[in-house]
Amino acid sequence: MTIEPDTKDWTWVLERPCPECAFVASGVTGPQIPRITRECAGAWDGVLRREGVRDRPAPDVWSPLEYACHVRDVCRIMAERVRLMLAEDVPTFANWDQDATAVQDRYGEQDPAVVALNLHTAAEAIAARFEAVPDDAWGRRGLRSNGAEFTVLTLGRYFLHDVVHHLHDVGA
Repeated sequence: MTIEPDTKDWTWVLERPCPECAFVASGVTGPQIPRITRECAGAWDGVLRREGVRDRPAPDVWSPLEYACHVRDVCRIMAERVRLMLAEDVPTFANWDQDATAVQDRYGEQDPAVVALNLHTAAEAIAARFEAVPDDAWGRRGLRSNGAEFTVLTLGRYFLHDVVHHLHDVGA
């Protein structure tokens, strides 16, 4: 069985706590984003060393390895979006189909040790990108392809929810 594409609009997590993972995005300040990003990246090390890391808990639920690949790619995509927001006035982000990427890049077949290294590299890159945000730039805006508007700060909060939530998904 294949994974059912996630078509939910998760931007609501910017307004209220997530009932599944308990993350409160609105409580995160810009300067906290790099630290939390690095802490979460470290938590993936243990997940990726688990026996059965390739095993799906149900046919329609990603394995821990697939979730780790997704988080790695979220770090990469969001780092580019932050770069665009700081370089351009109200950029519109290219659409990213996370489900198509998972299939195309064969997430479930990747080497967990390589994924761990790449996840750390990607997490460090986005953490550094957020560390470099000037104080007066947290309000710069960007648009997702569906029209959802973010500031650098709200994109950081949204990004962190994704990273934290997927650690919750894999029981870490």
